[in-house]
Amino acid sequence: MCKGLASLPSCCLERAKELKARLGSILQKPNWTLSCCSIGKNKPTVEECLRWKESFERLLSSKYGLCAFNAFLVSEFSEENIAFYFACEDYKRCKSSAKLPAKARKIYDEFIGAEAPREINIDHETRDITRANMEVPTPSCFDPAQHKVYLLMAKDCYPRFLRSAAYRDLVCQAKSGRRPSKPAQQDKNA
Repeated sequence: MCKGLASLPSCCLERAKELKARLGSILQKPNWTLSCCSIGKNKPTVEECLRWKESFERLLSSKYGLCAFNAFLVSEFSEENIAFYFACEDYKRCKSSAKLPAKARKIYDEFIGAEAPREINIDHETRDITRANMEVPTPSCFDPAQHKVYLLMAKDCYPRFLRSAAYRDLVCQAKSGRRPSKPAQQDKNA
């Protein structure tokens, strides 16, 4: 190992290994496929694909739209945003106040805390507010952070998704009535 790498904290080295593995798997799938869009005979229609352009909410409310957007975020190494957003939605639905602290801690440790494995991109003020909210977790303790992530996705990721070749390809496939193609490496028995 070179001296530069040896001086890095182990968490950085682990993150680099994880990114290398993820990048390698993406590079082996040049035509990223929306596996959930090709299950059975169902796939998104042209109309459904075009409705995703109407609003970010419309995209997220569509099973296929969410799948396509998530695949796009994976390709950009930013899927932690959508994962955090839906983890917060799930957290808010928790009916047991006794379970809130453990669920809150899990979300905080995974997405917000120091050295979080799937750290989201939020400003220090929002991070500090969320940390303070963790003292007494309530169903709304992640609201400021969730709102920031939602806005980030709506104003940045969503427009890039709509301009992406992946979205255009999906619309073209829907127009031609073809099922999205599967990567060559995929096992036919899987």
